[in-house]
Amino acid sequence: MDQKFLAFGFLEYVVFLLSTTCHEAAHALVAKWGGDTTAFEGGQVSLNPLPHVRRELFGMVILPLVGILSGTGLIGYASAPYNPEWSIRFPKRAGLMSLAGPAANFAIAIVSGITMRIGLATGTFLPGAISTTNIVEPASAGFATGAATLLSVFFSLNLLLGCFNLLPIPPLDGFGVLGIFTDSQGAIRLLKLRMRMRGFGMMIGILISSYLLGYVYEPLLIKGVRLIYAFYRFR
Repeated sequence: MDQKFLAFGFLEYVVFLLSTTCHEAAHALVAKWGGDTTAFEGGQVSLNPLPHVRRELFGMVILPLVGILSGTGLIGYASAPYNPEWSIRFPKRAGLMSLAGPAANFAIAIVSGITMRIGLATGTFLPGAISTTNIVEPASAGFATGAATLLSVFFSLNLLLGCFNLLPIPPLDGFGVLGIFTDSQGAIRLLKLRMRMRGFGMMIGILISSYLLGYVYEPLLIKGVRLIYAFYRFR
């Protein structure tokens, strides 16, 4: 395993850690606004990764680092606590709480994309490949080199996280978003379905979601890169 591979793996992990922290903090903040202070009382309305890491040490630190060091790829997870009784009483608020995490990831992807577009317009960046590493490339050595790679990873990884978590399959956020479109009785049925799918059922849900992800993420990645390159004059 060469140093370049390890350096990029570490960069991916840092982006994952910051992006996941924003994702979970968004869940916690919107839940607090909606009347559920469970995550707030746990210190998770915070952009400090430590409260989130303390809750999911394995998913946020051990698992992703093992994936990077073993060469199998970055994989991880995190969570924010909530009150199930609150989610049944206020299913639309709970649905918005579920939506907040992926929305934070899409917001980060959009900001990264706009920044890359500005870099292209100013000549700081040049077009790169459609991948996690070089959607844009530096026009010169130095600071631009690191910035181009960092922005590319922020854009692609957050787009990936947003798409994956919005799939309406338990245990993903997209399943919780269905609460926006139902009432308390519907929320109870959704909660019972989630409870039935614990353990092995959750693993099946993750596998199905991983299979479906490519059909959503890859077209959006291509469209996103085209928007970043919009009106760019290739020389």
